Amino acid sequence: MGIAPGRSDELSPNQLQKQELIVDAARKVLARDGLAGCTVRAIAEAGPLTKSAIHYYFADIDVLIDRAMAAHINAFVADLREVAGCHEDHGDRLFAVLEAYLNTFAERPNAAFLWFEYWIGAGRAQHPQAIDAMLTSITELLTELLAPLDVDDPRARARALLSYLLGAIVQQRVRPRPFIALQADIEALCFANYG
Repeated sequence: MGIAPGRSDELSPNQLQKQELIVDAARKVLARDGLAGCTVRAIAEAGPLTKSAIHYYFADIDVLIDRAMAAHINAFVADLREVAGCHEDHGDRLFAVLEAYLNTFAERPNAAFLWFEYWIGAGRAQHPQAIDAMLTSITELLTELLAPLDVDDPRARARALLSYLLGAIVQQRVRPRPFIALQADIEALCFANYG
């Protein structure tokens, strides 16, 4: 698992807390400096623990980065679920979440760069499991939002919608369009009958 003193379930509550402090510091560094800037030194400077403590709890920096990125995604999905919870109508819920999704990347362009940079790095390192977990968590949320709308194969539509959103993030950086302009594309993708 990459943790020097043993598996996470063998760590004391104090040791687990120290691990979480390290992960939180890594999250801050990733958000601020990107993947290339996420070094043990930078993490130590951003958090309360020393470089040697970081090496003790995470023998492999890639494991630490994976955990920090997973924490970013978990927080992002939690925020999207909170947006969903503010709407009673299923259609309004879906479009509010999609707008919040795209707004996150419009308001924080470094977040988009970090995601794509991380995915490229993880792909090159031959550990796509972390990327798959990230994509699955978003796909599951989209599937949940689409299911009550009586669409054909909500999971397949969710995967297609996620692909659209990933492309839209890039396109919005080049040629921003208001969400209302994207809504027709999304409606066609989600609600068109194929076959």
